[in-house]
Amino acid sequence: MCRHFDVAVPAQCREDGAEEVTYKERQNFCDWFVPSENAFDPAGKAHADKARQELDVLFGESDAGGDVTNAALSDAEKLFD
Repeated sequence: MCRHFDVAVPAQCREDGAEEVTYKERQNFCDWFVPSENAFDPAGKAHADKARQELDVLFGESDAGGDVTNAALSDAEKLFD
């Protein structure tokens, strides 16, 4: 959620003086932290959620129930046969 965060750089921070955060799940403090205006993208999240749901259905891990998955598998089996 920081303006300086960048996965393309080695320590994932574009600030040269910032210390590397090794335990990201724990509480940490950075003097260089500046909140990013683009930290949350609702359209991107909706797209990712839809893709994740489609993968769950495809691989049989759907929360929608086994009927959707079984129906998709049955259709695929019919086409294969």
